[in-house]
Amino acid sequence: MLVLGLETSCDETGVALYDSERGLLADALFSQIDLHRAYGGVVPELASRDHVKRMLPLIRQVLDEAGCVATDIDAIAYTAGPGLVGALLVGASCAQALAFAWDIPAIGVHHMEGHLLAPMLEPTPPAFPFVALLVSGGHTQLVRVDGIGQYQLLGESLDDAAGEAFDKTAKLMGLRYPGGPEIARLAERGIPGRFVFPRPMTDRPGLDFSFSGLKTFTLNTWQQCQDSGDDSEQSRCDVALAFQQAVVETLTIKCRRALKQTGLSNLVIAGGVSANRALRTSLEDMTAALKGNVFYARPAFCTDNGAMIAYAGCQRLLAGQHEELAITVQARWPMEQLPAL
Repeated sequence: MLVLGLETSCDETGVALYDSERGLLADALFSQIDLHRAYGGVVPELASRDHVKRMLPLIRQVLDEAGCVATDIDAIAYTAGPGLVGALLVGASCAQALAFAWDIPAIGVHHMEGHLLAPMLEPTPPAFPFVALLVSGGHTQLVRVDGIGQYQLLGESLDDAAGEAFDKTAKLMGLRYPGGPEIARLAERGIPGRFVFPRPMTDRPGLDFSFSGLKTFTLNTWQQCQDSGDDSEQSRCDVALAFQQAVVETLTIKCRRALKQTGLSNLVIAGGVSANRALRTSLEDMTAALKGNVFYARPAFCTDNGAMIAYAGCQRLLAGQHEELAITVQARWPMEQLPAL
């Protein structure tokens, strides 16, 4: 089965072709970072309009790269949520229109399920069951995964997601959008130990997260540096390192707890923050100490992309699932509501 995948949940337009027998044939992505940088964050109306502009050219591009034509496509998968409603509607309406015109089925895919299954596109995919850390700009969740659609939420952020905390902290420190890569870049030059930030909610049982207070602690520390006249580039790097270390260690502690609580040895990390090298190293060391393994997607598939949507949609289409001819999206959509395969 050859599936066309469309991703338009936020500020990246992703298109890919996935074949159930040959694997990923082609993928293309257009990022709107430059468009939104002037505003310090994503402007939903601009995001939606740019998805409209980019969608059809990207579809033509992946067809050309794969050496395919429209009549070769057996089905279409698109992101139906969660995400920005206007952006989601672009992908959903395009997918349903093409499915109607080509007389093929279409299926709406859960954005976070796409992220969770992205490591399945790698040469050595994880085997079920495993614990998944979904960590992005909008989500920080620990999930027990027994199979596709078999998800048990173990813990989640009670306020800011980890990626959101990265972006907001960077903005408070005067760094450009998106903030996550900027914090990571500065942290590479930071002096370890100069600042030590709290590891929120690690001194109590449970698997929930909270990063809002850490963001405030970082702001206060940076303001103290400025007030004392020590607002050098090195101080900025030291604060960035302390913040990143706090987030990484907090996530690692919670992942260790989740693995011990479930008795599982395999961990999957997915979402935009999973590309952070410090986080990968920390989780690799932690799982190795537990004689387990950690799996993640290549950096290009950590952020939003069409390949993960095409793959996730293909698995559900092969199981006989598809959508009616209707344009339906969900800004909020608990992953536990998904049917099991």
